[in-house]
Amino acid sequence: MPELPEVETVRRTLEVLALGKEIAQVSVFWPKMIKKPNEVEQFSDALRGQTINEIGRRGKFLIFYTDDYALVSHLRMEGKYGLFSAEEPVEKHTHVIFHFTDAKELRYRDVRKFGTMHLYAKGTEFDSQPLADLGPEPFSADFSVEWLSEKLKRTTRKIKPALLDQKILVGLGNIYVDEALFRAKIHPERIANSLSQEEEIVLYREIVRTLSEAVEKGGSTIRSYVNSQGQIGMFQLQLLVYGRKNEPCQVCGTLLEKTVVGGRGTHFCPTCQKL
Repeated sequence: MPELPEVETVRRTLEVLALGKEIAQVSVFWPKMIKKPNEVEQFSDALRGQTINEIGRRGKFLIFYTDDYALVSHLRMEGKYGLFSAEEPVEKHTHVIFHFTDAKELRYRDVRKFGTMHLYAKGTEFDSQPLADLGPEPFSADFSVEWLSEKLKRTTRKIKPALLDQKILVGLGNIYVDEALFRAKIHPERIANSLSQEEEIVLYREIVRTLSEAVEKGGSTIRSYVNSQGQIGMFQLQLLVYGRKNEPCQVCGTLLEKTVVGGRGTHFCPTCQKL
């Protein structure tokens, strides 16, 4: 699933591709993808004649701001946006097409059909799900060592599932939790409220640093992720533990291990991250 760095990269490329374009009509081929409003016709009718003025992001969600609406889009496992000429053949698994007045089309393709779209009146998008209960952005002033410490002290969960909780911090997923915990030398099965103040400070720093570096590199291309212009992310070349089971740790040389924590495949170094 694309995490914050990948979604931010998609947002930035969509700004180049779609800003200022007016929607002539919307075609929906998989109605279950449209979660709000309940009727696909209402979704399409509302967006007709609207111009895309801004593209935002909240955690792993893209937000398309038009004249009157906020379209909240989640890519889930394999969702992709691409800009095409209206004459180009429509690829298989294309489920939503935004037809623009300039004969271009923004197409949403999703092999697994897990992606979702919610349409709200602009200004109300944060009052309801899926955005209402999200935690702070990792690059914002709202995310601090104090915030992280307070949330971790309140839970007896293991540190990995705690960090995957989007109510504590948005944007972190499986890849970057593994990477941040390795950099912080914290075992993924440590109980969250057992961390010392020093460990919390280091973890905070490594979360921000890991995500910052990943955004700079355009995200990680794991499985089928590419950005909206068909370019791959390059941070996967810098991954230290994720996807590297049985490879030597780049710090100590111990073979990296993989286990399951909170139902998620988890990579770690048994020497650098002692339990």
